Amino acid sequence: MSSNSIHDKEIVAIILYISCFFMMLAVFLIVFFYFSRKKIIQKELEKRDLTLQYQKEQLHAIIVTQEEERKRIAQDLHDDISSKLNIVSLNSHLLTSPNLTEAEISEITENIISLTTKALENSRKIAHNLLPPVFEKFGLNAGVEELCEEFESSKSVKTYYKNEIDFNDQDIDRHLHVFRILQELMNNSLRHGKATEISIAFKNIDGVHTCTYEDNGVGFDSKNAENHKGLGMKNIDSRVSFLNGSIEIKSEIGNGIDAIFTF
Repeated sequence: MSSNSIHDKEIVAIILYISCFFMMLAVFLIVFFYFSRKKIIQKELEKRDLTLQYQKEQLHAIIVTQEEERKRIAQDLHDDISSKLNIVSLNSHLLTSPNLTEAEISEITENIISLTTKALENSRKIAHNLLPPVFEKFGLNAGVEELCEEFESSKSVKTYYKNEIDFNDQDIDRHLHVFRILQELMNNSLRHGKATEISIAFKNIDGVHTCTYEDNGVGFDSKNAENHKGLGMKNIDSRVSFLNGSIEIKSEIGNGIDAIFTF
């Protein structure tokens, strides 16, 4: 066999080996990219499922909060307004009784006027809790000012409020969420934190509306995820998410809370 023939066979063998190598490499790359793509798609699906789950939890928190609010209002109407109006009705029937003395008529009339006045005051309070008239008429800044005054009227807490933002009245629907967030934070500061001082400040930081909130209450371990699962915190998270904002709450036991959220 000639040397040229052997040389040609070696070249063919090398070409075959190289071809096999590249074919195996191609198969490997195809398999690799297939499984990589599959893994990426799986991750995206998992991420989407988590997002949907988070949205469901937020929606659930809002619905539960609304139902709790409805129950509270219904309870207030039944226990307070309804009971007073029932007594007014009974007193009104008493006025139709024969042989009443002037003193008795005067006493019954005074009772009716007193109960009606109290019922009106309490109905105003219920309406105010639903949507404060000052907020509706004058906007977020005036609403927060009045909110601070109301908390201070209890004589148990001192509030400090500062605003550096010129709010647009056209954004009142968005501002209502900000107002509710502050209501929730302040209620938590008094009810759970036993705070005696609360500080609220609105600032425009790099073009982003930002609110900082602090209190000097008993605080809690903000690193413990369980402390963020309460209905109040879920409601706050839901409202911040609706505003496309972010919130960060830092707290330590004995050191109050320090919260900042954007809207």
